[in-house]
Amino acid sequence: MHGSRITSVGHYQPAGVLTNEDLAAMVDTSDEWIRSRVGIRTRHIAGPEEPVDELAWHAGAKALAAAGLPPDGVDLVVVATSTAVDRSPNMAARVSARLGIPAPAALDVNVVCAGFTHALATADHAVRAGAATRALVIGADKMSSIVDWTDRSSCVLVGDGAGAAVVEACEPGQEPGIGPVLWGSVPEMGDAVRIEGEPPRFAQEGQKVYRWATTQLPPLARQACERAGFALDEIAAVVLHQANLRIVEPLAERIGAVNAVVARDVVDSGNTSAASVPLALSKLVERGEIVTGDPVLLFGFGGNLSYAGQVVRCP
Repeated sequence: MHGSRITSVGHYQPAGVLTNEDLAAMVDTSDEWIRSRVGIRTRHIAGPEEPVDELAWHAGAKALAAAGLPPDGVDLVVVATSTAVDRSPNMAARVSARLGIPAPAALDVNVVCAGFTHALATADHAVRAGAATRALVIGADKMSSIVDWTDRSSCVLVGDGAGAAVVEACEPGQEPGIGPVLWGSVPEMGDAVRIEGEPPRFAQEGQKVYRWATTQLPPLARQACERAGFALDEIAAVVLHQANLRIVEPLAERIGAVNAVVARDVVDSGNTSAASVPLALSKLVERGEIVTGDPVLLFGFGGNLSYAGQVVRCP
């Protein structure tokens, strides 16, 4: 049980971009209204020919290429998503087939916006237990397929995309690069974020989520840092679920990691659910805002009012 580390990341967003001005032509809204309430300028929207597994495949392929890892080097694929259309084959199996991964354990995780951090913890636990040596962990969602485009309170929020990470076992004596997870949920408030009905539609109680996130999550995030053995002033970056800039900014401030870069990818990508944490992390790495070895706090939260967070070392 040597622990695990992230060795590479990758991300993908569809080419289609929907601006606030575009939305103003669809529903009763405006650029000023959207920016003042959620801080979003643009979001990427997948076309009808771009299913969730295609988004996940692109991100996973980039992460594998960045790691210099051939497909047959992966023995576990975990995909976090809540927007899969079919029940079987699952997204992990579809992505594995697209990537040519020959015989992985392939499982999906549906914890909505906290999906990626749950999936990352699952892969870390599998590696620690000796059940896997190299895992591909992906968060991917096509939120545009489940939103009501006539409801301005929800359609202004969402975007599509995917982010991925390669997780490998540490060498004996090597410090783990993925810290202990802190996870849990508030089941009695689970209906605050919903994807329900036929066809399924995304809805949420925005004020309830805002109050819960900004008051209840800061001490939990600090506890995740403590479990990993880091003081708050040692954290180089904070990557929260990109729900809404009006949640991300006060939550990051209340966590108290004063020296940290705060991911604000929601401004350009919208809320991409399970994709938001790995998408934002991969962009920070790509832009050089964090460097190899930097301790980064990841914290996902949302649907089910579930949460999961851990400190990872930047690949």
